Amino acid sequence: MVDAASSLTGAFNELGTDFQKLHPGTTITFNYGASSALATTITTGAPVDVFAAASPATMKTVTDAKLARGAPVTFVTNTLEIAVPVGNPGKITGLADFADASRKIGICAPQVPCGSAAVAIFKLTGIKDKPDTLEPDVKTALTQVASGDLDAALVYHTDILAAGSTVTGINFPEASQAINDYSIAPITTSKNVALSAAFVRYVLGPTGRSVLSKAGFVVK
Repeated sequence: MVDAASSLTGAFNELGTDFQKLHPGTTITFNYGASSALATTITTGAPVDVFAAASPATMKTVTDAKLARGAPVTFVTNTLEIAVPVGNPGKITGLADFADASRKIGICAPQVPCGSAAVAIFKLTGIKDKPDTLEPDVKTALTQVASGDLDAALVYHTDILAAGSTVTGINFPEASQAINDYSIAPITTSKNVALSAAFVRYVLGPTGRSVLSKAGFVVK
């Protein structure tokens, strides 16, 4: 059982399929979601073998509970990007538009890594954002944009790549001021000690690095 940030969905699904082929008889079940929520379930006893978090703060929840086997390893970074519907009907040009109350704007909830990164960027830039919705994770925010319910949302660069032609991405220079570090660790309560360690090594190895880089992450 691998609990992982929702932004890792595409890359980890591919790695999981390959890992199972290399270890016949092994089945990996992925549980994707907001890292903060996943960390909470781990500390309350969820049967998890590996945790991959989208921020140091959410991984710290697990390490503080002494549930990480060994020191977590930072394996990729990710940056925020503005997602808009195809055709950009809201005429979004940059981060300053998130302060325009006439536009339908979404960001992730502040307790979620993509949300805390957004909060940091708005604080550093002095932009007073006026979101219409606080989404539980990047996938939900992206769905709202693709459907046209939002004029724009702050999501990860990797999610925009994964969305293909359903949304359009707009880079903004301020994104470099809040880069997310992703870390991974086996969980101490795992009953699959050898396999969980092997999966972490696979993610950190050449195949993992290649798949993650292809998905748009910056590998460490």
